[in-house]
Amino acid sequence: MNGIHEVRGSIPLGSTNQDSKDIPKSTERSGLWRDSIIALLLFLVTAAIVIWQNSRLGVLWDLSYVLENSYRISLSDIPYRDFPFPYPPLTFLIQAAIVKLTGRVFWHHIAYCAVTGGLATVLTWRILLSLLRTEVVRPRSLAFMLSLPVIVLGIYCVYPHPFYDPDCTFAILLGMFLLRWVEREAVSSWRSLLAGASLVVPLLIKQNTGLAFLGATGVALLALAIVEAWRRQSARKYILVLIGATLALGFAVLLVHFTAGLRNYWHWTIQFAASRRTPALSEMLGIYQDRLLLLWIGLILLGAIAFWSNRRAHRALALLSAVLVAAPFIWPTIYLLREHDASEGAERLLSLWPVVLIVSLTLSFLALKRRSGVSLVMPFILVATIHGAFMSQQLWGSTYAIWPLFMILLGSTLSAIRSVRSSPPHVRLDAGLFPQSAELTSPPSKQLKERETWFLLPLTGLIVLSLLISGGCYVWSHERLDYANLDDGGLTRSTLPQLKGLSIRGDWLPNFEELVSYAEREIPREEGILIIPGEDLFYYTTGRRPQFPVLLFDNTVNPYSADEILKLARERNIRWLIVKQDLQDEDEQLEKQRDELTEVLEQEFEQVESLKNYDIYRRHDSRKSDEEDDDDKGK
Repeated sequence: MNGIHEVRGSIPLGSTNQDSKDIPKSTERSGLWRDSIIALLLFLVTAAIVIWQNSRLGVLWDLSYVLENSYRISLSDIPYRDFPFPYPPLTFLIQAAIVKLTGRVFWHHIAYCAVTGGLATVLTWRILLSLLRTEVVRPRSLAFMLSLPVIVLGIYCVYPHPFYDPDCTFAILLGMFLLRWVEREAVSSWRSLLAGASLVVPLLIKQNTGLAFLGATGVALLALAIVEAWRRQSARKYILVLIGATLALGFAVLLVHFTAGLRNYWHWTIQFAASRRTPALSEMLGIYQDRLLLLWIGLILLGAIAFWSNRRAHRALALLSAVLVAAPFIWPTIYLLREHDASEGAERLLSLWPVVLIVSLTLSFLALKRRSGVSLVMPFILVATIHGAFMSQQLWGSTYAIWPLFMILLGSTLSAIRSVRSSPPHVRLDAGLFPQSAELTSPPSKQLKERETWFLLPLTGLIVLSLLISGGCYVWSHERLDYANLDDGGLTRSTLPQLKGLSIRGDWLPNFEELVSYAEREIPREEGILIIPGEDLFYYTTGRRPQFPVLLFDNTVNPYSADEILKLARERNIRWLIVKQDLQDEDEQLEKQRDELTEVLEQEFEQVESLKNYDIYRRHDSRKSDEEDDDDKGK
């Protein structure tokens, strides 16, 4: 930790390739043990928070959509062809595989979220380390510090159930990690092809975020390849990555074509999804209209100027620079100490996104000449990907699973502040993810090292501490999940073996278990059921096969009108209708749609039972048919 940069343990920057061969094995083992301990710590703490969140929160609507459809797929129903499905398949295929391999037990899905969340935090740390290794003083310390907020703001920490947004972020992190891996000298062809193939995976999980990531990365790598060719240097690794992405995309297209049908896939995941969820451009740009943005950007600019002008490395001036740059990040924590409104606190935390996006983009342009390779294009890829994610639910709804991208972009921004007006770059910028050495072109002065140390370490410490406090309150208050009733009543846990591990406040689970008991007793398993609006894990829990094409009824996933649903109920011989009265999801529009649909369906269904939270209806001709069967048996 005493050198300018830490490479392979505590090897100081400036070692040559030959020197790296003489590194004692004990030093390499020490570095490996240290990295293993850090990785294990980040993984375990993040996974523990995901498990803790699951022990106190249960969000029925989103959970049911993923697991009900995944269970349906596990029964060999093919989405896009057999039933409407406006999302890419990979998250649902993963959960379907879990159901197939381990059975219908909810805690298995909790384990998946915990493992994936922990791995995402480790990947974030490794990407930060590779990004900062050749650009700042004490890169290991800074990378570890910047990864700490991801422990509480990890991909599965805010919303803790299986979902496509967190999975998409995990796939993006894996792709970025492999891209950094390709930067390694003498990289092999298969690594480049693998990295290219990984770029396609996010597109198979979430269309808007994945498409933005794939498109931005493809353009960036093509630009790098052109620049390298123009300089008469080898662009082989970038070309191989692009070939790998092209091959993987072609394979995915063929797979979709021969299973669900390419036309079906295009209609549901692109045309239908865009018509129901694409926001207006004014809504997308609304995040940049906050007047406080000017204040925060002004303070950051003032702090950066103070740092750049501090040539004599005055510690007081370096600390003042750090405080000025950290001011926007400190403000959400100060607000929490003054006010206790969780919603307002969450808004101030989320308002950091446009600040970091603007400053990062600006500084990345200014630092173009001091970077190369993936380090040069990564900020632009991240900015494009983040804006792609905003296309689903803008700032408030879309950021809960992409905080690792925020921290990586922040790390890139901090290194850019340091490098824009620093002395000429003294390290190779393409040393790669695990460089054996980094070559010194001009040794940094002691003043330069001290100035950067007294600026970057306090700055990073202030930012990280603030994000841990404000982010922790954001997760604790579950403000992002305010669309669901998560606070009323005592904490209950399901007694059904299929739902072991599901915990929710209120009477949702006892009432649902009453419904399951009634269905097992009164409704034959072969008879079709229509459940409105579909907020519960009914089919997953009971093991029945869904016979209606739609399982949840809201505007984003249901393409049918009330009259069309009635017609489909006739065609598919649906004999039972279950209507949930009190919904955990507090969307008034959802309740309105339920009531309108119920009114239409009552033309052919009559109520036969009223449970604590569910009304049970039966088709008019069903009772007549049963009476005729009884008469036949009597004769």
